[in-house]
Amino acid sequence: MNTVNTRQASKRPFRLMAAGAALSAVAVLAGCANPSASSSVYSYGQAQREQIVRSGTITAVRPIVIQREGSSGAGVLAGGALGGVAGNAVGGGTGRAIATVGGAILGALAGNAVENRTGRSSGLEVTVRLDNGETRVVAQEADVPLSVGQRVQVISGAGPTRVAPM
Repeated sequence: MNTVNTRQASKRPFRLMAAGAALSAVAVLAGCANPSASSSVYSYGQAQREQIVRSGTITAVRPIVIQREGSSGAGVLAGGALGGVAGNAVGGGTGRAIATVGGAILGALAGNAVENRTGRSSGLEVTVRLDNGETRVVAQEADVPLSVGQRVQVISGAGPTRVAPM
């Protein structure tokens, strides 16, 4: 075999690995759910269901952070794949193998950290004194402006409880 054919043959495993990593990342991301803690977002299963509405007045609003539960694994997979590909481009022989493994591990850790940060959203813990005298606290995304003294509806029944302006 001449030098050109040898180089092309040595690039094939790298290309296959890169393509496999890209396909894996796309497959994982395609399966990710997009949960929402917004008072304005209803899932398909929550639509067209009767709910209970109670009126009240907001007595306290506190900013919070809403963290998505668990990890989809997309960050670990994508980061590991990219880190492995980057590590494979370093050195040769045994050094290349060590760099590939090290890059995959560091990439997976970085990908997981990025996924955890992107799984956060700003929220509000809203305390409502209902007209019947009861007090309720609801945590939801901070996508609707709410303030102390504001009249609101507390909507519950088919899924999460929501606080919505009147």
